[in-house]
Amino acid sequence: MSGAVNALLIVAVAVIVIVRQFRARAINTDRRWWLIPVILVVVALREPGTLDAHHRTESALLLVVELIIGAATGAGWAWTTRIWREPDGVVWTKSTKASVAVWIVGIALRIGIYGIGSALGLHQDSSALMIALASTLLVRGGILVWRAQSLGAEDGPAPAYGDGMRSVRRERA
Repeated sequence: MSGAVNALLIVAVAVIVIVRQFRARAINTDRRWWLIPVILVVVALREPGTLDAHHRTESALLLVVELIIGAATGAGWAWTTRIWREPDGVVWTKSTKASVAVWIVGIALRIGIYGIGSALGLHQDSSALMIALASTLLVRGGILVWRAQSLGAEDGPAPAYGDGMRSVRRERA
């Protein structure tokens, strides 16, 4: 795939995921929450330009930093998401205002990494960004499933960082 198609795929996945997370949604812990991240990694690794051929060490280091930022963004996003179990047993989630801050910081850090790579003269392919997005989604999904499974049937809402625990209108997705 070309870089433009990869960039479009990254933007589309990010927009869909982000927009959907700011509405109250039922979460199914039996679902294959890891499937989209795996598909993103497979698509990204099929491209030969993940690492700069002339600066392998530097580009590998930037990729590792990008993965760390992605994982931290996913963890921050998961821990700032409100999660609760309704009396009927269905687990619901909704991202909070603190989740927006996590995304803003994550995007700013990624822009900084891109700037560092450009200053070093590295060729940066969109596949590295796609792998980092997969890292974000994988970590977030894993933490949310873990949090959802840890809620007992009698438990109330699990607190999310930055959440005022106000009532949330449910929406079916």
